[in-house]
Amino acid sequence: MDRDPFDFDVNPPTAGDDIERPEGGEDDPALMGPVLEALKTVRDPEIPMDLVELGLIYELIVKKGGLVYVEMTLTTPACPVAASMPGEVETAIRGVSGVSDVRVKLVWSPPWGPEKMSEEARLELGML
Repeated sequence: MDRDPFDFDVNPPTAGDDIERPEGGEDDPALMGPVLEALKTVRDPEIPMDLVELGLIYELIVKKGGLVYVEMTLTTPACPVAASMPGEVETAIRGVSGVSDVRVKLVWSPPWGPEKMSEEARLELGML
């Protein structure tokens, strides 16, 4: 039996509801590059692009001492990997030398739309 495409949970999963955005402390620009590259290894399973190019990473904070905070979304609350994608992001970032703690928060507001994609991603997908 096929699944009804309009039958999805009205309360989509979230990750890290209790995670707060880090305030204070000094940013670590030297660690930002490697963390961003690690994020680019995580790909959306339905759209053949990484999360950064798709515009799914809303905020990335890298602090001295290795604390990394990521605020991200997914293309839809009905995304089949909503429960696992934050963990994939965390695992990728933890592999970066110098990272001591990773906090990933999954949010649904503002909702994702194709306008959040990089120009390169839109070109590659034939949207420009």
